[in-house]
Amino acid sequence: MNYSTYKSIICYIVFLIGMTGIGVAQEVSENRITVFTIGDSTMANKKAEVAPETGWCQVFPEFVDKTVEIKNRAVNGRSTKSFISEGRWKAVLDSLHTGDYVFIQFGHNDQKNQDSTRYTEPFTSYRINLERFVRETRAKGATPILFTSIVRRKFENGFLTDTHGNYPAVVRLIAAEMNVPLVDLQLLTAATVNALGDEVSKQIYLWTSPTDKFPEGRKDDTHLSVEGASLVAKLAAQQLMLLDNSLAKQIKK
Repeated sequence: MNYSTYKSIICYIVFLIGMTGIGVAQEVSENRITVFTIGDSTMANKKAEVAPETGWCQVFPEFVDKTVEIKNRAVNGRSTKSFISEGRWKAVLDSLHTGDYVFIQFGHNDQKNQDSTRYTEPFTSYRINLERFVRETRAKGATPILFTSIVRRKFENGFLTDTHGNYPAVVRLIAAEMNVPLVDLQLLTAATVNALGDEVSKQIYLWTSPTDKFPEGRKDDTHLSVEGASLVAKLAAQQLMLLDNSLAKQIKK
């Protein structure tokens, strides 16, 4: 075999490998899944200066494979009402494509009846807003998934006390009536916090020692530590893995 023939064969092999690589890249690209997350501070990405405070959707990428892109649009302090009125929902909706997913978790701030910019009544405006998220997500060819709010850590006489009232019940009702996948984080986190008990469960919330930024430390029973965020993300991933959709197949086992 002369050098010219040898070179031609090598070039052809390289070409075939390149074509195979392109095919794999195209397949990965075609199978990519985008997940938008909308909600409040328990989901949101946090700045370094408030460490170890962490939103559970901030660490959720650790529980999915490389074909899934998480676009976390949750924001501190938002309710269904303020998320819509500030144009945040429109921005997400305008970005949605067929095959995308939307994680929807509100409730903590919808309860704040002293704030007219955020408060929603559970069986009227809260329900209407959640149903709007579901309908408009589906109209874009995307899949909505509802989440109840994570439990607040509030023990009274050794027992975990509910603080969310009717809001989780409304989420469950909408999920049933509109046939929307539901991850019941209220139920799952309540069971976890109960099992850990009053003292140990502080570790998954923001009970921190004094620092320069927080000289009195923090005793926050709503927001999550890194450990807490990872725990909630894991609970969510375990439930999502049980669903019959393309995202379920991309959850790391």
